[in-house]
Amino acid sequence: MDATITCELHLRLILSSEFSLPVRASLRYDTADPYAVHAAFHTGTDEAVEWVFARELLTAGLHRPAGIGDVQLWPCRSHGLDVVCIALTSPEGEALLHAPARVLEGFLERTSAAVPPDTEPGHLCLDEELSRLLAES
Repeated sequence: MDATITCELHLRLILSSEFSLPVRASLRYDTADPYAVHAAFHTGTDEAVEWVFARELLTAGLHRPAGIGDVQLWPCRSHGLDVVCIALTSPEGEALLHAPARVLEGFLERTSAAVPPDTEPGHLCLDEELSRLLAES
């Protein structure tokens, strides 16, 4: 049976070394899509900015620099707190966010309890995925 795990995060959008803005984010993990974490960043507009991250990338970013290209993560401290820096790049621009490491780690632990790492292939239904892909084309 598929399950969904969610988490609400309060991030900081870093604008300069002295100035940042709060950003609310919603994380969603669906065991039917066991490799991905869907993030919706609520920036104050009507529509959220949505990104999809590899769960493995988020987990790695808790402990060491991870990612290349459009998404890069690394652990650091900000104002005495452990955070994960998330650098995002798109054609629309760039953003540097600070996520509370403890909250992100708790969310990822819950996803690992639902689908242990390296067992993701056993949670995929290839017939459903193929049907979905064919319907989109």
